[in-house]
This record gives sequence, C-alpha cells and structure tokens, in this order.
Amino acid sequence: MNRIVVTGIVAASQLALVGVGVAPQLSARVAGDAYLVRVALVDPIDPFRGAYVALDYSDLRHDGSQSFVEPGLGALDDGESGDVYISLVEEDGVWAGSAWSRTRPDDGPYLACDDRSWQIRCGIESWFLPQDDAQRTEDLLRDGAVAELRVDGRGNAAVVDVRAP
Repeated sequence: MNRIVVTGIVAASQLALVGVGVAPQLSARVAGDAYLVRVALVDPIDPFRGAYVALDYSDLRHDGSQSFVEPGLGALDDGESGDVYISLVEEDGVWAGSAWSRTRPDDGPYLACDDRSWQIRCGIESWFLPQDDAQRTEDLLRDGAVAELRVDGRGNAAVVDVRAP
C-alpha cells in the first residue's frame, strides 16, 4: 500500500479519536442549558500544573461535605462502580444535587458522572484559564462564587464561567 494512503488513514483515525474524546464537553458547550451551582476552591494554581483551579461543589457532593484535598463529588458507597447520575433541583436561584442513581433519570436536568475511581467525577472538577486570570479567579473562589455549567440532554457538563453570585 502507498505510504501516503497509510499516513492519511493513520492521521484520519487519530483525528476521529480526538473528536470522540472531546465530544461530551463540546456537546455540553454547544447544545447544553446553563445552570448555576455554588462552587469553592480546592486547589489553588500550581506553577507545575499550569493555570487552572480545582473546584468543589458542596451542593452536588453525595455526602454534603466540602473537600479541601481533592476535587470530586464524594463517593456512592453501594459496592458498585460505573455510571452515576446526579439529578438537579433549583434552590434559591442555584442548582443542587437531589438524588444519586446508577440509572439514567427519565426527565429533569441531571449530570452524567462516573465513579470508576475512588470518587464521583463529572468532568467539572477543574477549570483551566489564562495565567493572567488565575489569581483573580482564585481570589473570587475564596470569597464564594457560582460556576455556570452547560449541561446537555445526556447529562454531559462543562464549566463555562466562574463568577460572584
């Protein structure tokens, strides 16, 4: 087979894999509805990791606590691992988790998460931003803030903004 054809097939395959990897986040950003949730700082910016902040969502955590160590949403201690769905309800203008389930909800907004590691993760645990904005955002999070999430119809979520309530 011609080297150019083989190289083209390999390049197209890699491009398709990148598309599959970013599809949930892209779907949430493009087709998702906006939801505001309370957010707190877990891990300040780190020069070795880049300009990002690790976020904690106490209103979404399964155990209702706040983690000062690791981002995530707690753990669902039912002896299983895999997909977890967090149903959302509005409380005083912000959204909070109301029920955690292993089965996809029939209606209402929800987050599609996973607890294959030791914590529930929904893809909203960290937010990368330009270095110039990192310190300002870190200060904002210490004072209390809300995160604007975009959530699509399949529960895929993406953080699009963090701001004062």
